Parts: sequence; C-alpha cells; structure tokens
Amino acid sequence: MIQQLVSVNLPVDEEMRVQKMRIMPAHPAQNLKRISIVTGTHGDELEGQYVCYELQRRLRERPELLNGIVDIYPALNPLGVDSITRGVPGFDLDMNRIFPGSEDGAMAEFAAARIVQDIQGSELCIDVHASNIFLREVPQVRVSEQTASNLLPYAVQLNCDFIWVHASATVLESTLAHTLNMLGVHTLVVEMGVGMRITRAYGDQLLDGIFHLLHSEGIWLGESPEVRKPIVSTDGKVGFVNAETLGMFVPRVTHWQDVRRDQVIGDLINPLTGEGVEVKSPCDGVLFTLREYPLVYEGSLIARVLSREEAQT
Repeated sequence: MIQQLVSVNLPVDEEMRVQKMRIMPAHPAQNLKRISIVTGTHGDELEGQYVCYELQRRLRERPELLNGIVDIYPALNPLGVDSITRGVPGFDLDMNRIFPGSEDGAMAEFAAARIVQDIQGSELCIDVHASNIFLREVPQVRVSEQTASNLLPYAVQLNCDFIWVHASATVLESTLAHTLNMLGVHTLVVEMGVGMRITRAYGDQLLDGIFHLLHSEGIWLGESPEVRKPIVSTDGKVGFVNAETLGMFVPRVTHWQDVRRDQVIGDLINPLTGEGVEVKSPCDGVLFTLREYPLVYEGSLIARVLSREEAQT
C-alpha cells in the first residue's frame, strides 16, 4: 500500500511528494514489530533503489511468511533522485544536514520533519547510502561510539564486510540516523558501492543481511540466510591515502584486496608532462575504499585501508 507523507506544490503545476510502500502481513495481528528501510536522501546515491525493489519482490513471493510491518521509503529526496542531484535542487542543501526538520520551515525542513514523524514507532531503521561518484565502498555499516553498544548486535547481522565505529566527535547531529537514534529508533547507516550506479552484487549481499535481521526479530518466518562475520573497526585503525598533487589516478589493485605497507596501489599521472608518481599504502591491511573517478586534486581522497591488526580481530 502506497502512502504519501509529504505533498508540496511546486511551480508550473508540479508537486514534490515523499511516499512510502507499507507491506503488511496477510493476516495482521496486534502489536506487530515494524522495520523501516530508507534511502534516496542523496539524489545521486542509487544503490538503495535496487534494494527497495528486490526487498518488495521477495516479500511478495511469500506473503504468508511476513509477521511484521515493513515500510520502504525509496526516495526521501525525490527531487534530487529525479535530477540525479546530491542535494535538494534549487536550495543548494544537503537533506541529511537538516534533521529533525521543522513543520514551520521551508520545503526541505518541512519534509524532514514529516519523515521523522512517520518513521517514529519503528523498532529498527536501515538507512541505505551509496558513496559519491568519486569513491567505491565495500558494503559497510557505520555507527557512532555513542550508539555502538545498542547498534552492534543488529549491525553484525547485516551481512556487510565490516562495521566502522566512528568517534562521537565526528557525528553530525543533523543527520537522519542521529535524530532517529536519539528518539529511540535503532538506526543503522549502510554505505556501499559508488554514486550514480547500482552494484547488484552489493545489493544482494545487503538483502541477505536484511532478511537475516528480519528473521531474528520475528518479522520474517522464512529461512534465515547465512551472513558473514564482519570486521569491527575504529577510527584509529584506518589509514587514509590522499593525493599529493593534481593528476589522474590509475589503480594497480582491486577493491577489498589485502595490501602491504608501502605497496604501490596505483599511479598518479600527468597526461601533459608524461610524469607520474606512485601511490602507496600507508599500512598493512585491507583496501575498503578506492578511488573510482580518476581526476584528483591535491588532498583528494584516493583510498582507505583497514589496518591488518584491526582486520584480524
């Protein structure tokens, strides 16, 4: 059942609508658990669109096995998704920096407030993001130190490769995830893939994790997929590789590959002068972020390496 959360009139007889799909059990009982799957906060992050589609398809194949409410929000920023724009078009605004929003605010703030109101009451929320167009990320769950004790039991079930626990000081209080966690909705942020693309293998990997979590919460009565054991990482165990100069980055390694300290992971080349410099790993570990868009400027992020010491824990 499609439900409309937000409707705002736009110029030229157009309308901005935020909608969700609610999937109910064939024979609803009282006090059903509810889980919310949200994506499309950033309009150039499309990995979650496949997850929303495939989740609905699988649930509808065996409706008799559903024992809870599944709410699916495929586009929290529909104008951004329509135009493949990261923020809210016309406002130069990152929607994930305005939560919890305001009923009396401008269009984006009003939409944010209505979204938060609607998701409240869910036991769990999974906020699916992609990377930007510049970087590719392996499927990962990101949580803050402040919420880690509550969220890690859920995060380890999502079939992601690792869980990145961020220092509380780096958490933005204006994000949807932070807002919902402070309101008592256990909210997990998943990041995977690359901007403006859909990586089917990553989506299927996360879907197995979602069904595993649904099963453990009693929302799905079907089989529970096996999930991988993730690595749990902290900020202090991640090595960053940034460009030292302008150029084109040409990788020599693949994503989620073991690398050694000072191993060459790629070359930063200058097509005009024919010169180039080698880009090396800062530590022994696993390459979990890798530059997808070749052009870099001084300081641009090229890669992140999860240290081997952390990866073996």
